Amino acid sequence: MAYLQDSSYGKDNVKFLKVKKDKYNPQKQEVLEATVRVLLRGNFDVSYTKADNSPIVPTDTVKNTVLVEARKTDVWPIERFAAHLAEHFVGKYAHVSGVDVHVIQHKWTKYEVNGKLHDHSFKKDGEDVKTTSLSYNRGGDFQLSSTLKDLTVLKSTGSGFVGYNKCDYTTLAPTTDRILSTDIDCTWNFDSKKIGSIKNVYKLADQGLFDQTMAKVLKITLDRFALENSPSVQATMYNMSADILDECPYVYNVSYSLPNKHYILFDLSWKGLDNDNVLFYPAPNPNGLIKSTVGRDIKAKL
Repeated sequence: MAYLQDSSYGKDNVKFLKVKKDKYNPQKQEVLEATVRVLLRGNFDVSYTKADNSPIVPTDTVKNTVLVEARKTDVWPIERFAAHLAEHFVGKYAHVSGVDVHVIQHKWTKYEVNGKLHDHSFKKDGEDVKTTSLSYNRGGDFQLSSTLKDLTVLKSTGSGFVGYNKCDYTTLAPTTDRILSTDIDCTWNFDSKKIGSIKNVYKLADQGLFDQTMAKVLKITLDRFALENSPSVQATMYNMSADILDECPYVYNVSYSLPNKHYILFDLSWKGLDNDNVLFYPAPNPNGLIKSTVGRDIKAKL
């Protein structure tokens, strides 16, 4: 006997770009480009087990909803828009018990012309993106997180790796001076209890909480990466997480996933040349991958 253990469905890769015009100067504008995924959960079992399509909200309807609601409501910041979509689907369809929303915000940045930022011209400033994920259940329970992803960083000194475990399989030589490079993938989970109801997401968005948290995460990550004489990726990512928890009271925990993108010192002794950490070649694979989740030590405060 087979039975349906779990299911969800919806629409992925729904894209839009929205323009926000200054009410006093319509030529002064902001843009937000996003890619949205919405997955519905609920009383859809018969569509899988009995070939009965009657409860299915078509995925094309989900796509249309995202675009219509993006036009009708404020999409800045994306945490607000995720909350709006979740409430909309649960409110409109009685048989939907929950919604999972994922929003990617693509990076457009104004650039200077004649010494000042142009009012309505933007450049694609790097491959890094901000994302938001919201899981919302009928009844009010929700989990909200945001992520800084694909921000590539490198420093040419100020990192080492010594004192590690050695065995008969170890060939890595210790070093007190190496290149450190990684693709930042940092997720911060918001404390639902501190936020309260999902309605409070809108109020906190108006107060700037989500934009401020993103700015702090970015600054802390870049500052700690640059300024710390890193003994390991593990130690540095822990310190980044601890700094974020200190600065961001609405954040419950912080997760980093950092690939260690290796740059190998090239041996030029065969050519009679020294190489005092000057010439490296990027290793295409394999790479290290270090992950951690750091939460608040609640017991320490009791």
